[in-house]
Amino acid sequence: MPLGWLLVITGGNTTLLIATAIVFLYGIFASDLYSKMIGIHDPGEIVIDEVAGQWLCLLPLPLTMSWMDIVWLMLAFIMFRFFDILKPWPISWIDRRVGGGFGIMLDDIFAGAFGMAVLMLILYLTEGWIT
Repeated sequence: MPLGWLLVITGGNTTLLIATAIVFLYGIFASDLYSKMIGIHDPGEIVIDEVAGQWLCLLPLPLTMSWMDIVWLMLAFIMFRFFDILKPWPISWIDRRVGGGFGIMLDDIFAGAFGMAVLMLILYLTEGWIT
């Protein structure tokens, strides 16, 4: 989260989006290789998928180096973890059915997208009085 915040503050959302895409693509390769090497579908020690999902949640947030950034970062973390743990459909389907590094990365990207959607709804509903 702190690195994602720093990417937004120094380079904007485009920088964060590009970094997320790079982490996602590299994560497919690295997690596929590692999971095959140890013979486990989605090993818990692989965390690059969480990085990509968490960073996705940051994209709609109004991060401006203010005290509210801490609130937004905590809320983004909670939203991502909520969907990553709960795994509503289609995240649960992806987790069970899509194999290899792509599957390891994709379920967290979906959890990040669900979290991002909730954060966008919060921003929309509170427009003007929360930032």
